[in-house]
Amino acid sequence: MSTPVTADEKRTRFRLPSFGVQVLAGLVLGVALGLVARSMGADGVDATTGEIDPNWLTEALATIGSTFVTLLRAVVPPLVFLAIVASIANLRDVTGAARLAGRTLAWFAITALIAVVIGIVLGLVLQPGDHTSVTSDAASAPSTTGSWLDFLTGLVPANVLGLEGSASSDGSVGLSFNVLQILVVSIAVGIATLQVGEAAEPFLAFVRSALAVVQKVLWWIILLAPVATVGLLGNAVASYGWDALGSLGMFTVAVYAGLALVIAGVYPALLRLNGLSVRQFFSGAWPAISLAFVSRSSVGTMPLTESVTERNLGVPRSYASFAVPLGATTKMDGCASIYPAISAIFVAQFFGLDLSVTDYVLIAFVSVIGSAATAGVTGATVMLTLTLSTLGLPLEGVGLLLAIDPILDMGRTAVNVTGQALVPTIVAKREGILDQEVYDAPRGRTVWREESGSSTDAQPATA
Repeated sequence: MSTPVTADEKRTRFRLPSFGVQVLAGLVLGVALGLVARSMGADGVDATTGEIDPNWLTEALATIGSTFVTLLRAVVPPLVFLAIVASIANLRDVTGAARLAGRTLAWFAITALIAVVIGIVLGLVLQPGDHTSVTSDAASAPSTTGSWLDFLTGLVPANVLGLEGSASSDGSVGLSFNVLQILVVSIAVGIATLQVGEAAEPFLAFVRSALAVVQKVLWWIILLAPVATVGLLGNAVASYGWDALGSLGMFTVAVYAGLALVIAGVYPALLRLNGLSVRQFFSGAWPAISLAFVSRSSVGTMPLTESVTERNLGVPRSYASFAVPLGATTKMDGCASIYPAISAIFVAQFFGLDLSVTDYVLIAFVSVIGSAATAGVTGATVMLTLTLSTLGLPLEGVGLLLAIDPILDMGRTAVNVTGQALVPTIVAKREGILDQEVYDAPRGRTVWREESGSSTDAQPATA
């Protein structure tokens, strides 16, 4: 007579691989399918537009990946608004809230300065502009540029939701959001609730309730990340491949060497100096880092970055919900420090222009301060044009680098997100508010821990 199988035994027997393993499997499968899609070639050329029609597999991968990123971005505006309003209200119970904000910005600047110095050194040592087979025929000024005026105009909300509309040629209207404007509105509303006092309690109760609902929806979206990884990385391989690396090989090596030095050298050193386990940090932050690599979107990854920072790394919610959204718009060690530094040196070397000590100081200044100036604009190209225009270098040099930008953007975004999780963790540790038990806890099977319950959801995220 057989022994009945309990429900717990069934769950154990049919347990899925951990979330991290699922993402890794998605990475491998995405590369494989991307190579297959690339080998299939295009279906032809559109007779009307002259654009290349992708094959069915490439189109399927692109649809899967873009749908996931769209879902993430849809959650960002309400999440940022609700989280920051709630966190500012919670800061009234946190000692030294102003000091926390100041030290966060200081660490943003410190790590950005270290990153840009690494970029400058690598640019001078490897001299990517002198070791390239790309010709001046590829030089062209970009259609979108950055300026210091973007910072001022980006601070002024167009409406309370920070939404922006744009009309396309077919008459349809698309909506986008400006994260910097949402931050400004959220901070203003949060401070107002503190000033109003007891009369604002019903509003705060609604905000906290709505935030819990939005986070639950976010949880459902994040569960799709392994499948989305297949589409995002597969489409990148199928669409871009690695053909363009030949002519810009030394430039690519310089950028990825800089990214590797920061993520595998600088960040671990800072963690050790603050008495934190390097392994625990990267295992806790891995879901956000891996998603950032394949999605190439710091803002799209921001909800996951916030969740792992709080629930895996032990940063208090009242602080994490403020620091991570702020970092997602102003903390970009990959896009705003390493990349523009090496790129500016590349452009100067390519066009035979000499940079002075003052120019290198300007590169560092723009990298530390300029990322905030382009917070409301998407893409590292804007940050690069801001750097080139500040130095007086030809903007046509941007066109030389566009061919491999998607390949570089994967690594840049991964470093961005790693830094956005690192700084709140270090500041929380130094301020004595880090939950060390959560930070040191064995990694479980899910993206984050639920607030209550004894299911497998109530475990830290896995690596």
